[in-house]
Amino acid sequence: MPVIEARSISKVFRDFWRRPKVRAVDGISFEVRRGEVFGLLGPNGSGKSTTMKMILGLLHPTHGQLAVLGRSPREVRAKARVGYLPEESYLYPYLTPDETLDFYGRLFDLNARERRQRTEQLLEMMGLQHARRRAVGDFSKGMARRIGLAQALINDPDLIVLDEPTSGLDPLGCRQVKDLILTLAKRGKTILLSSHLLADVEDVCDRIAILYNGHIQAMGSIQSLLEDTRQCRVTFPELPAPQMQQVLALLREALGTTPDVEHPRRDLEQFFLGVVEQARQAGGAPAGAAPTEGVAAYLKTPAAPDVALQGLVAGHAPAPAAPPPPTAAAPATDAKTLRQADEKLQQLLKPRTGS
Repeated sequence: MPVIEARSISKVFRDFWRRPKVRAVDGISFEVRRGEVFGLLGPNGSGKSTTMKMILGLLHPTHGQLAVLGRSPREVRAKARVGYLPEESYLYPYLTPDETLDFYGRLFDLNARERRQRTEQLLEMMGLQHARRRAVGDFSKGMARRIGLAQALINDPDLIVLDEPTSGLDPLGCRQVKDLILTLAKRGKTILLSSHLLADVEDVCDRIAILYNGHIQAMGSIQSLLEDTRQCRVTFPELPAPQMQQVLALLREALGTTPDVEHPRRDLEQFFLGVVEQARQAGGAPAGAAPTEGVAAYLKTPAAPDVALQGLVAGHAPAPAAPPPPTAAAPATDAKTLRQADEKLQQLLKPRTGS
């Protein structure tokens, strides 16, 4: 079952008298599969934001069918498994990062212990442990962006919707966020990404759809859309000048033309990261965001698809438990399993209440 399934969806905005005013999305169809990074591209006014708002359940399609995790995107049980990073990080400026993540954890009905654990792991993952007591309103845009990304992951979502995730980040932060996106996808998360930074999209997306005037103009994998089969490139190790002339002479004789010769070069991002890493190793504590520290532990083991579906059917999100033992476990909704878990939880809490 696709995580997102759109069938000929359209969105028409109407004026006060219900007359059609703007057809923002016009009959588009696409699917996003589990564990895939899917990019939505297009110029301003192409329908990207409207499409994302329909997927989030903030807007309802005028025509067509749209399903998220097998349900209507407007159902609370589907929204409970979605994480969202908007284009602008709307955060309460007087709250600290600890308080901000605790607030969003409460919205997802996480217990206090889970909220503390996930907050600690997310702040470490985002490199913001040293700034956890500072008000978010004092943060730079890049640091606020990291907190926004952390709140999108607090509920361990199955679908992560990211709108301009690298906006406001320095090149180092951009690379770290892109690496995080790739890691989350490898662990079974599905990511819908919208960005105007095409280099970022090319680095992380498996497939993309390019929208213009409410229509999908092109869709497919990055490799199939960008590969130029009319040319080929052959890379040699560094050759002495006489040998290079012999190779060029053979190619000229075989092809009837002289091929272009150039040295491969690193892109600017790779060069920048290398310079920064050398400076970091030379010493000095960072004043802004510190280097990221891997992936939060509760995000490392993805929930099995059937467990996620059981959580949706039961009306609650599956709890992020520790990795299961190699033996087959009972279903998450089994009464005996729930009773045993409750008894273990009570045993764990007894020493704390007695202290």
